[in-house]
Amino acid sequence: MKRDELIQKWLDHSLNADELEAFKRLEDYDALIRLDTQLKTLKAPEYNTSESLQTVLSKIKTTQKKSTDWLANAIKIAAVFVICFGLYFYTSTLDTTVNTMVAEKQSIELPDASLVNLNALSKLTFNSSNWDENRIVVLEGEAFFKVSKGSKFDVKTKDGIVTVLGTQFNVKQRDNYYEVSCFEGKVAVIYNANKTELLPGDTFLILDGKLIATEKENQAVPSWLQNQSRFKSLPYREVIAEFERQHNVSIVLDDIDDSQLFTGSFIHNDIEIALKSITLPLHLTYSKTDNIITLKRE
Repeated sequence: MKRDELIQKWLDHSLNADELEAFKRLEDYDALIRLDTQLKTLKAPEYNTSESLQTVLSKIKTTQKKSTDWLANAIKIAAVFVICFGLYFYTSTLDTTVNTMVAEKQSIELPDASLVNLNALSKLTFNSSNWDENRIVVLEGEAFFKVSKGSKFDVKTKDGIVTVLGTQFNVKQRDNYYEVSCFEGKVAVIYNANKTELLPGDTFLILDGKLIATEKENQAVPSWLQNQSRFKSLPYREVIAEFERQHNVSIVLDDIDDSQLFTGSFIHNDIEIALKSITLPLHLTYSKTDNIITLKRE
């Protein structure tokens, strides 16, 4: 057996009798025995494994706690900044919406001191953010505008856009009905990509998708601002719809043609007088049951 193999087996204490004899005959046998004896006399210093482990863990926990505390504080500060920024962004970009109920009118002052009078059952939406350079309102229903001079002012509806710089005008957008009337200054109406300019007294009217010719208007403000609704050769259904909005009632027509044209008016603050105003010219009678009014021919 080779010398290295004998030494390895000796170190492993696995020599048999023959191998042990062979090992003793090695030239460096005595040196190996002396080395083994010296190693056995050496004693390592005592080492308390448990105590050392606890010390290391304690240091780790302290470091983690400091790190965790710092991180927690940083997260709290960051959260405050995020919340504050979020609130600022949310409130500065949030739309303002004003709704009117049936038989209700409301006045709104815009950020540039422009005034809007909102008719019954209407909705106005605008955003105050960067208002001076971006004066845009969205309208559903009817409103009268007194616009302060400044940058371009747009009134957007589902039927078209009204653009002005500083003027007074009325916009009415209802089902199959779109009307813009200019009372002061100049108004540009964009409808189906076509632009029409209106001067004081001019009216742009689209009824059932058709452009309707209208007479010159000589009033200073829309009649509804004076609690009165006026009509010139308009279908009777438009009269009924406006009556319902202003008086919070439902009207039933009994064998009456609602496409017949009507010229006249009714007031908003006395329903009995108003009913007579819309029935007598057409020789109609009416009956009331709670909030429902039925119109019949005489």
